[in-house]
Amino acid sequence: MTRTGAGARREGVRIRRATAQDARRLTRLVRTSRAYEGHYAAMVAGYRVGPDYIETHQVFAAVESGTERLLGFYALILDPPELDLMFVADDAQGVGIGRLLVAHLREEARRTGLTGVRIVSHPPAEGFYRSVGARRTGTLAANPPAVMWDRPELVLPVI
Repeated sequence: MTRTGAGARREGVRIRRATAQDARRLTRLVRTSRAYEGHYAAMVAGYRVGPDYIETHQVFAAVESGTERLLGFYALILDPPELDLMFVADDAQGVGIGRLLVAHLREEARRTGLTGVRIVSHPPAEGFYRSVGARRTGTLAANPPAVMWDRPELVLPVI
């Protein structure tokens, strides 16, 4: 992995700002994620990442160089600083895409003057966030009917 002006890079993968034209692909990635199967499925069933969301927030996509195949994405809200979304395509997991996205997130946060980013994690993803340096700060209680389970709350230091 090397660093460039465009952020963290991995051979064959680049991270770029998402555009309104990416909205359908980002939405499909969220809705088809195996991480949200079973009792978690209702959370993403009608979820939509629209062009307005992409234009309003800092949304970045990891794409395969040359093909532009979507490998993952994240959305950073600047005020207050929070990771709103992060998804990696099921067939791209385990090869470092999530870590690449987190490295890019840290660069973006640092560039905008942030010192930490709040993460309210999908429970099965907590271990990943802790492995990249996030610290657990608490638990966000379930909020039925939107969210039926407690979620770990973490902070990712921007270092």
